Amino acid sequence: MPQKLPVISGKQAVKAFSRIGWHVDRIAGSHAVMRKEGSAVTLSVPLHKEIRKGLLRSLITDAGIDLEDFLTCLVVLEL
Repeated sequence: MPQKLPVISGKQAVKAFSRIGWHVDRIAGSHAVMRKEGSAVTLSVPLHKEIRKGLLRSLITDAGIDLEDFLTCLVVLEL
């Protein structure tokens, strides 16, 4: 059974992706553009109060990580 994505803010998403090895390359308007060393992929994370679940799932897929790994990083941040 697929796990449910929590409703999180853009800042929380940036922190979680940072724990996995992504870093903020630049801020463009209300979006943080994130890069990972050795990867040609960039993530554009909106710095809104809430990120929609479809967009969050797409960012996780683009980052090439598993949903469980991302959720683990979120849990670590909340502690």
